[in-house]
Amino acid sequence: MKKYNTLTITVLLTFLTALGPITTGLYLPSLPTIQAYFNTDVPTTQLTLSLYLMVFAIAQLFYGPLSDQYGRKPIVLIGTVIYILGSIVCVIAQDIEMLIAGRAVQALGGCAGLVLARSMVRDIFGPDKTAKILSYMGTAMALAPALGPVIGGYLTITFGWQANFMILVIYGILCLLGITLMLQETNLNKTSNAIHPIKLLNNYKTLLKDRTYLGYLLVMSFSFSGMVSFVSGSAFFFIKVLKLQPDQFGYYFAITIAGYMVGTQIGGRMADKTEVPRIVYYGALISAFSGLLILALALIPVNHAAAILLPMTLYMIGLGLTFPSALAGGITPFPTIVGTASSLAGFSQNILAALVSLWIASNFNMTQVPMAIGIAAMAVLSLVSCHTLVYQPRKLPSSTG
Repeated sequence: MKKYNTLTITVLLTFLTALGPITTGLYLPSLPTIQAYFNTDVPTTQLTLSLYLMVFAIAQLFYGPLSDQYGRKPIVLIGTVIYILGSIVCVIAQDIEMLIAGRAVQALGGCAGLVLARSMVRDIFGPDKTAKILSYMGTAMALAPALGPVIGGYLTITFGWQANFMILVIYGILCLLGITLMLQETNLNKTSNAIHPIKLLNNYKTLLKDRTYLGYLLVMSFSFSGMVSFVSGSAFFFIKVLKLQPDQFGYYFAITIAGYMVGTQIGGRMADKTEVPRIVYYGALISAFSGLLILALALIPVNHAAAILLPMTLYMIGLGLTFPSALAGGITPFPTIVGTASSLAGFSQNILAALVSLWIASNFNMTQVPMAIGIAAMAVLSLVSCHTLVYQPRKLPSSTG
């Protein structure tokens, strides 16, 4: 395999991985504006997020196996072109149905960057460095959802909600150029029949029968869905109930993302000295505590932004510990089907997140309670999955040295 400049390839893979977060984060502050622009209701507007997550989830089931058979580069190229086309549809949307359709096409293409960038990290850096690289990529990648709502808020106020999607068209084109000019094929262990239905089902069966993989998959899915619970409910609550401006919401949202960046940095530093299951467990424990605190404050109720932001930032520190390490722990044992393993994990987390997002939108009652229930429930389920399937402190040595 070509010897890559570590910094250059990590930056490119981070850009590809960030396609999903930035596509959500940039337009998030404009959701209430979009609702008013198309004169529709909250659940219908929320379909631009929940259907996006659902398509994002399902499409991943196919991109990973396709890349296992045909290689990473051609598949991620095709996906990025589809993403650009979907973004253009969003820019020119004349009604909410067209915008929802454009978001679905965005998801269909954009998920290729996420799932295949993770696979390429495993291809290039091997099992020993994957957890560390993914953690540090997570820090950089967090800039997308951190800056996205801030930039998106200003764009919405200054130029209208369509400007957010124009920026995404440009971002997609930059990714396409990077793939074309900088990336060589990284899959040196192509599987000739990876997309054969029977082979594909057998591969998924193999993964799901592996107790540890299943544990990591559930931890990622639940913890990610807790974060999406916040994403789904926060824009409407902060802007419609607490009367923040879209640009103010962007800054508030960025605070929580800073927590994720802190968590990924801690996780990356711990990776050399601490076993992956222990890192994941610590993160899940922090997030569960934070989620329950958010729910308690919502039920009292404490109707102040800080009652959500401060514990949610702590939740995101836990997520920063949990997510990259759980992903590395899940995919590294399967070098010949790493794309398939990454796809299944991505499908699981996004399909669950889509369902949670739909539930929160359907139950929005001008309070933070539905959002808080989603965050707390997902965080607790993540911790239970970790304790049951991944890490049981009493059965492992207290330190690895």
